[in-house]
Amino acid sequence: MKFGVIGIVITDRSKAAEVQNILSQFADVILGRMGIPDQGTGASVISLIVRGSNESLSALTGKLGRIPSVKAKTAVTDVALS
Repeated sequence: MKFGVIGIVITDRSKAAEVQNILSQFADVILGRMGIPDQGTGASVISLIVRGSNESLSALTGKLGRIPSVKAKTAVTDVALS
């Protein structure tokens, strides 16, 4: 298990429900979440604090990355937790 941060940028707000559905599927690895809509550009940014295996975190960002108009990047610590 590792701690990490996932940054998500949604440039088409019509994709928000699809993103939310995926986040709900991975609720067990999400410790915290903050979402900020940018009214000026119409984009939204979501930051997630996560704890999970490399496989589960990769699966989460992989599913998000397959949604058009959604970009997701992960930064994972090298601290392994039991």
